Amino acid sequence: MRELLAPRSIALIGASADASRLTARPQRYLRRHGFGGALHLVHRRASEINGEATRPDIPEGVEFAYVLLGTDHVEAQVAEAARKGAKLCCILADGFAEAGPEGEERQRRVVEAAHTGGMRVLGPNSMGVVNLQDRIACTVNAALEAESLLPGRVALVSQSGSMMGAILSRGAARGLGFSHLIGTGNEADLSAGEIAGMLVDDPGVDAVMLFLEAIRAPEAFAEAAAKAHARGKPIIAFKLGRSEYGAELAASHTGALAGSDAAVDAFFRAHGILRATTLEGFLELPSLAIGQRAVVRPAAVSVLTTTGGGGAMAVDALGVAGVEARAPDAAASEALSAVGMRAGARLLDMTLAGTKPDRIRAAIEALDRDAETAVIVPVIGSSAQFRPADAVAGITAAEARKPVAAFLVPQADASLRLLAEAGIAGFRTPESLADALRAFLSWRAPHPVAAEVPALSLPAEPDEADAREALAALGLESDWARFETEPAAGLRYPVALKILSPDLAHKTEVGGVALGILDEAALRREMAAMRERVRVAAPDARLRGFLAQPMARPLAEAILGYRHSPEVGSIVMLGAGGILAELNRDVSLRLAPVDEETAHAMIAEVRALRVVQGFRNLPRGDTDALARAIVALSRLALVPEVAEAEVNPLMIHESGLTVADAWVIRR
Repeated sequence: MRELLAPRSIALIGASADASRLTARPQRYLRRHGFGGALHLVHRRASEINGEATRPDIPEGVEFAYVLLGTDHVEAQVAEAARKGAKLCCILADGFAEAGPEGEERQRRVVEAAHTGGMRVLGPNSMGVVNLQDRIACTVNAALEAESLLPGRVALVSQSGSMMGAILSRGAARGLGFSHLIGTGNEADLSAGEIAGMLVDDPGVDAVMLFLEAIRAPEAFAEAAAKAHARGKPIIAFKLGRSEYGAELAASHTGALAGSDAAVDAFFRAHGILRATTLEGFLELPSLAIGQRAVVRPAAVSVLTTTGGGGAMAVDALGVAGVEARAPDAAASEALSAVGMRAGARLLDMTLAGTKPDRIRAAIEALDRDAETAVIVPVIGSSAQFRPADAVAGITAAEARKPVAAFLVPQADASLRLLAEAGIAGFRTPESLADALRAFLSWRAPHPVAAEVPALSLPAEPDEADAREALAALGLESDWARFETEPAAGLRYPVALKILSPDLAHKTEVGGVALGILDEAALRREMAAMRERVRVAAPDARLRGFLAQPMARPLAEAILGYRHSPEVGSIVMLGAGGILAELNRDVSLRLAPVDEETAHAMIAEVRALRVVQGFRNLPRGDTDALARAIVALSRLALVPEVAEAEVNPLMIHESGLTVADAWVIRR
C-alpha cells in the first residue's frame, strides 16, 4: 500500500531529456511539485538529464519503478526491477491485452516476471500515480503542468489516464482538491477495486471516486465497498458503457435484457457504491456524501429558490429522476412562519426576498425540521454570478443536520468554489443536481445474502424438461409430463405441447409449440405434425420427444431470469413476461442470491406487475409465491455450472404460479 500511494524512492526507467516527449514529464512534474524522496533516472546512454545525474541500471531496493520505455522493452525491464527488489512497477506502454492474443500473452509474461520477484504491477497503459498530500507527481498526464495543485481528501482511481487530468482540472476550477489520482490502465495485476480498498484504509482519504470503463476483479470492489461502509467513507463510481447493444449477443431473453450495464447497476446497488451518470454529478457527489451513511432515507427533498424559473427547472429535473420536491410539513411550516415566510407547495419561492444571507439561512434551518425530506436544495439566481460572497453566505452559515445541495442557475465559478471550500455540493445544471440526488437517495448499505447450496444436477446439454427438473429442485414446481412417442397417462386436457431439444431455446419460432389441445387424439395428431414442422425448420436440431402441461389462465405473466455476468457475477432479473419481454425494458435486477424482502422490492419496481398488486381493484396475484420464486432462482448463484436460466412466461395466479416455459444454459 505505501509503495503505491506514497513511495519514498522512485526510479524513472527511460526518462527523456527532450522536454517535448511524454517520457520527460515525470521528472519535471516530480520536481515541480516538490517530491522530497530519492529520484533515480535510469538511462543507458545519457549521463545527465536536466542537470540531474543518471545511472545505467535500476538501483537495488527501489520502492516504485516507472517503466517509460516502448512495449518491446517492458518485459526485460520489469524482470530486472523485480530482481533488484523493487516493490511496485508501473508501466506506461500500451500494446498488451488490448492489442489481441499476442498482447495478452506479452502481458501475462510481464505479470509472471513481476510476481516471480515479489513485485506488483500497475498497468500497463498507466499514466502513473499522483499523491498531492505528499507532493508526489509521478505521472505523464499534462494536467500536472499546473504550477500549483489543490490538495484535498478525495481520491480518484481511473482506468482512463487522460480522465485523471480532466477530473483534476475540473475539480480545481470549482475548489475540489484531491488526495490521490491513480491510473490503473489494463489492470493486469492491481485492479481499481484493490486500490480503492487501499485508499479506504488511508486516514487522509474521506471518499474514493472511481472512473471505470469495465469492472475487473469484482470481488475486490465488493471487499473495498464493505470496508468503506464500515469506515463511513463513500465510494462513488462513474462507469462508461451504458449502451445496450452488446446485450443482443446473449443466448436468451435474460441476456438481452440484463446487459452488462444493467448488471453493473445491480452490482453497485448491492455493494453500496453510489453511481453518477453525469460528469458534473460525479464531481459533486463526494461533497454530498462525505460524513453521511448509506441508510434508508425519505425519497424527497425541500427546494427553496431566489428565482422562480430556476427553482421550477430544479423541481422538474428532480421529478424526472424520481426525486420528489415536497411541500414543507407542519414542523417546517411552523418554523418558516416564525421567521415571516409562508410555506408554499413544492417550492419555497423567495424571489422577492432576494438572497439576503440571513433569510436564506433561516429558510434552510426551517426546512431542516421537515421529517420527510432528506436533502435541502437552495436554488440561487443571478446574485451567484455577481455577488458570490452574499449569494452563498446564507447557505454556508446555515446549521442543518440534513445535507445541502445547491443549484446555481448562472455561470458562477466563484460561488461554486466558496461552496466547495465549505464542503457543500454545488451544481451548474438541474440535470446533474437530479443525477446526484437520485444516487444519494438510493444509496444503501452493502447487503450480502446467505443461502443454502441447492442440490441439483444437470446433463451436459439440457433441454426444457431438464430445466424444469432443476427448477423443481429449487422449489419451483408445475404440473407437466415428458414423453417420446406415446402420450403420458393422466394428462389434464386441454394441454400445451412442446418439442424437446437441447438446441431450441425458442421453440415457437420453429413450430415447436401448440396450445389448447383438447384430447388425446388431437394430441397424437399434433405430435406428428410438430415433429415434421420442426425437422423442416431446424433440420440439425436433436429431438428428444415432447413435453405437455395443462393450459392455464393467469392474472399476469412475468419473466424470471438468472445470469452469471463475467463482469460483476450473478444477477437475478424480474420483468414483464411473454412477448413483452423484448418489447419493453420493464425489468428489475439484483445481485444474486436475494432474500424475500429484496424480491418484494423487485416486484414493486416492475410496472407491468402492478396489475397483480391491487391496481384499480383488479384481483390480487400471489406475490408472496412470486417473491419465493425469485429467491429460489437466485440460489443458482451457488451452482457454478449454470450460466443462465429463464422462466418465460411465469404465470401469476390468485394462488400459486405456473412455469409455462423454462430454459437453462450451462457454463
